[in-house]
Amino acid sequence: MFGFPADLVLRRMVPGTALGVLLGDVAYTWMALRLMKRTGRTDVTAMPFGIDTPTVFAMVFGVLGPVMVVTKDPVLAWKVGMAVTVVIGLIKTVLSFAGDWTRRVVPRAALLGSIAGVAILLIAYLPALKIFRDPLTGMVALVVLLLGLMGGVRMPLSLPAALAAVLAGTAVHWGGKWLVGTATVSPAFGNPALAVPLPTLAWLDALPAALPYLAIAVPFALITIVGGIDNTESAAAAGDEYRTRDILLTEALATVAAGVCGGVVQNTPYIGHPAYKAMGCRAGYTLAAAVVIGVGAMVGVLTVLVKVLPEAAVSCILVFIGLEITAQAFHASPARHGPAVAIALVPVAAAMTIIQVGGFLAGVDRSASDLTGDAARGWQALLLLGNGFILTAVVWAAALASMLDRRFAATAITFAIGSLATVVGLMHSPLPSGAVFWPWAPPGPEPLRLAGTYGILAALAWIAGFRRLAPPDKIGAVDSRGGSP
Repeated sequence: MFGFPADLVLRRMVPGTALGVLLGDVAYTWMALRLMKRTGRTDVTAMPFGIDTPTVFAMVFGVLGPVMVVTKDPVLAWKVGMAVTVVIGLIKTVLSFAGDWTRRVVPRAALLGSIAGVAILLIAYLPALKIFRDPLTGMVALVVLLLGLMGGVRMPLSLPAALAAVLAGTAVHWGGKWLVGTATVSPAFGNPALAVPLPTLAWLDALPAALPYLAIAVPFALITIVGGIDNTESAAAAGDEYRTRDILLTEALATVAAGVCGGVVQNTPYIGHPAYKAMGCRAGYTLAAAVVIGVGAMVGVLTVLVKVLPEAAVSCILVFIGLEITAQAFHASPARHGPAVAIALVPVAAAMTIIQVGGFLAGVDRSASDLTGDAARGWQALLLLGNGFILTAVVWAAALASMLDRRFAATAITFAIGSLATVVGLMHSPLPSGAVFWPWAPPGPEPLRLAGTYGILAALAWIAGFRRLAPPDKIGAVDSRGGSP
């Protein structure tokens, strides 16, 4: 889209980014082996790890693309991308030391509810759309997977259910193409070539040019830190207790290494630990991922896998992960906190809608700036609700969980934190990029209005702590006239 030279992308950006994945996966494998040795268990599953998908879009359309458009210099744009990635990693390094404290004070429903929203609305819903672009392939793969992992059906040759599902979908896909004569015997796989990511300090020259783009980068650094905390809690709920600081510090240092070696996308722990555990993954699968992704990107053979494996067949795994994570959020949280898990889905739904509507507008050569009247106001509401959605989900769910526990002082503190986050754009940023801003220079009236609203909510929660409380068995009860007391 922006005319970057292929050699720069494939020989510098991609291998550098993949190096971060390789280092993080190896570290997570070592953590799993260490946990296995310490506990004496053999069913320990390593934390999944990879690149942060939202950051891909933020870097392409918020950093690399704009620099390229303004300067017409792809090398400068690459250096700016590296500088931003390194800064993100350094910010995450500092924040990682607050991870254990955050897990102690934030209710489990808030931590799991926020990633449940991502799981069902982004991880499962969007791949489901890919399945229905090729429903025969995708649905066969999905049902084989569900039969194996949820129905307890043993696969032929004792294959793992996920592998059997992908193979079944792939066979259906290529078999159908062969029957209608559209299968190509020798698809164009390109010319694999070695591209080893080497450290460079070239990004230091671009630090002044990168400063304006840090406002876009900082929220994504915070999002992956919150997501890493959420995912560590998810692993603990599944039986694998990792130290949050170690998980977060690994992703931070891997991001710095990726940026220093030419990468332009940050790393993060992936959602899906309980699903990988259900699929039989243990400590070694992350090492396999490190080899396939890290080494594969450096020698250029990932293109072969992308071309051979149909997207609809692979998407079934993501749908399963979405189902498993969402179910875990409800099962592993106290039953009374169910509404808190549910409310965490709402901001993620807004983010998902932004992605979908933005894609539809681009498909007809339009953008959100072309909207008028109610449509424009609706889009602005989506931006306010969707930007910073993971943090919003945590704040809303934590506030509701503390209400359900009748800890109204904690509710007030949570709303106050929401107010502070809103006034700088970490939540509810009105900017299309989701960038942060200084509280004395907001991009419009919405941030201060919303921050003030959260302040009023904090005051209401604080006052509620002095009110006489209804008996627990009367809360939410419905009387004979159909109303609530």
